[in-house]
Amino acid sequence: MSRAPRRRRGPAKASAPARETILTIDHLGHRGDGVARTERGAVYVPNTLPGETVRLSLSGERASVIELLTSSPQRADPFCPHFAACGGCTLQHMDASSYTAWKRAILETALRNRGIETEIGPLIDAHGAGRRRATFHARRSGTDWIVGYSALRSHHVVALESCPILVPALADGPKLVATLANALGGLARFDAQLTLTDNGIDVRLTGLGEIDLKSRTALAEAAHALNLARITADDETIVARATPRVQMGPASVAPPPGAFLQATADGERVIADLVCAHLKDLVSKGSHSKSKGVARIGDLFCGLGPFALRLATEAAIEAFDSDQPAIEALTRAANETPKLRPLKASARDLFVRPLRADELDRFDGIVIDPPRAGAEAQARLIAASQVPIVVSVSCDPATFARDAALFLAGGYRLEQVTPIDQFKWSPHIEAVGLFRR
Repeated sequence: MSRAPRRRRGPAKASAPARETILTIDHLGHRGDGVARTERGAVYVPNTLPGETVRLSLSGERASVIELLTSSPQRADPFCPHFAACGGCTLQHMDASSYTAWKRAILETALRNRGIETEIGPLIDAHGAGRRRATFHARRSGTDWIVGYSALRSHHVVALESCPILVPALADGPKLVATLANALGGLARFDAQLTLTDNGIDVRLTGLGEIDLKSRTALAEAAHALNLARITADDETIVARATPRVQMGPASVAPPPGAFLQATADGERVIADLVCAHLKDLVSKGSHSKSKGVARIGDLFCGLGPFALRLATEAAIEAFDSDQPAIEALTRAANETPKLRPLKASARDLFVRPLRADELDRFDGIVIDPPRAGAEAQARLIAASQVPIVVSVSCDPATFARDAALFLAGGYRLEQVTPIDQFKWSPHIEAVGLFRR
């Protein structure tokens, strides 16, 4: 397919100079910003709450707080000293009950916008001990390193000493990354993804470019001094003192570098428990009338297999994902785990080549957990299938609602929706929905 010719762009328009004004916050938007209504439209103000009057510096539809003139009774004291400067959390300034109601309402609104009226369960707090993975940005400043997260809607890196929303083993992650930065010598910038596994911290570095022998040696020494399990640069292993492993139900999985994990261990457990509970009757009763014997379940966008490995204790599983290394890790884990039912994992891009209705019809049930963009093409084919039960897992309420509307149009009924909060103090929320023919 040929590309359309590019249009010539005129000179860039200069942004309007910021002006000072006073506004009252009307409500919270779905991203956690306070929203004020003006004659020119909505104005979005971070770190504010409904009913508050604030003196602002306003530029276009965005504003920053100069002074809080009237405080909301919902306001709470943030527990992190970096709140408001760091872009990681957006809602530490809101009391717990108001926060819970607002977050649950995000999912409720997304469903209502698609014409779906249904009972939504209570919000489940799945923060647990904290997030088990984080990506820090390291930027050189003279002879020093700045390590932290990006500021809100900015590439500016906010320097951190620690991060209190992470599991204790990762709380001092910025200091760990700074140690690695000093070992790397002449670099100007890189990113470091830290993941806590069952046998140590797994570090994946990106943006390093060519790594010379001196840097490799320095990283190996740092890994020993910091007691790290593994350091990889992109997908190349620099040092492996232990093979990182993560327990998923009855299986121990060795995740490849950069593999996706749910943000918290509690989040994975809660979501997986819901998926298994929704499929429990199917599993206990065996296959439906189209086939005989053990129930057959399809796991779509399976990743490393947090659902497949748990469900395989009772059902035959076919799992699909485009991530070949994740599929290989899942297959190894299944082969190493005794007493599992047959589990076949296949690399298949379900965005490019979704399972057809006739392929889906061999399953007694399906669990689908796509990325944030949802899986519209696959959802349409599920809606056209005869699969009796579909469990939909999503990290985005809007695409969850869009795909849910497709299932309903195809003859499914939505029996249960559960919101899950593993990205606490952020606007992100998980949802698990049970659909049945």
